[in-house]
Amino acid sequence: MAIKTLKVRVRDKHANLLAAQARAVNFVWNYLNELSSRSIWERRIWEQGRFLSAFDMHAYTTGASKELGLHSQTVQVVAAEYVTRCQQFKKSRLSWRKSSGVRRSLGWVPFNTGAAQWKHGQVYFNGEHYQVWDSYGLSQYRFRAGCFNEDAQGRWYFNVVVETSAEASQGTGSVGIDLGCKTAVTVSDGRQVTGRHYRTPEQKLGIAQRARNKREEELHQLSCTLVRDNAAFFVGNVSSQALIKTNQAKSVLDAGWGMFKTMLEYKCAHAGVVFEVINEAYTTVTCSVCKKRTGPKGQGDLRIREWRCVECGITHNRDINAATNILALGHERLAEGIPVL
Repeated sequence: MAIKTLKVRVRDKHANLLAAQARAVNFVWNYLNELSSRSIWERRIWEQGRFLSAFDMHAYTTGASKELGLHSQTVQVVAAEYVTRCQQFKKSRLSWRKSSGVRRSLGWVPFNTGAAQWKHGQVYFNGEHYQVWDSYGLSQYRFRAGCFNEDAQGRWYFNVVVETSAEASQGTGSVGIDLGCKTAVTVSDGRQVTGRHYRTPEQKLGIAQRARNKREEELHQLSCTLVRDNAAFFVGNVSSQALIKTNQAKSVLDAGWGMFKTMLEYKCAHAGVVFEVINEAYTTVTCSVCKKRTGPKGQGDLRIREWRCVECGITHNRDINAATNILALGHERLAEGIPVL
């Protein structure tokens, strides 16, 4: 069995009901935020490197779900998510979730396995039925954990994890993939996703949101096509999390590397396709034909998108050359045998 996440649009008539629950979720989050900070200060458990656990927090939120109009599992998931983020970022207090104003947090209503069900052609959750545009045939799945979430245009979506039978890919080829800022995704066969949809319209939120949707649509289409046509993927190990801390942050986020890698990884897992992350060191400056490091080097030469190898005379597109080198490294790794962890 394979695990996948399904996302469907919720009918707009339910927006107010979901928004009310989202405000209650924000209240719980902010309460836990204050509770965590106060407890660490009063009990000095911060000095011991210990945070309140989700179990500790449950004692303080017992009965809150009924008062706030939330499902009891929603309160538990919020507590678990809060603790996870505190431990991840090693902070005693996180950002507040705001329910109004220009910096309002987008709506989020999480739930655990068994809280949401498919009844009478609708999603049944917390005593209410929600109509959705069912493009997956949700009646055939048993719902696990998930959430309702809101986008920047006020549209709500139902996201749920389900179990499904893995379908083997019919593809036989393999490709290398280079991730970059000038061109978001470059495949060794020459296909590219340019990205950079956000830069131009960034002053207009509505246009920017449509641009984000366009980028996500392009990445979905490319990842689906690649998984259908190939049996192995090798992706460079460039880290978007590391680069967003540099002056390249906006370009990195605009390119959507993390989104594409996540799409590709779960689609490969579902189709039984090899997905490997390859050390991409020197792939940009190494000629994919003669293997000599004759390409442009350093930050100052990033603007050079094509170059000619002085050793063999071949002219390269910078990104396609890097993707071809990543593919070759992936084949070498398969030939040597990938260790089982």
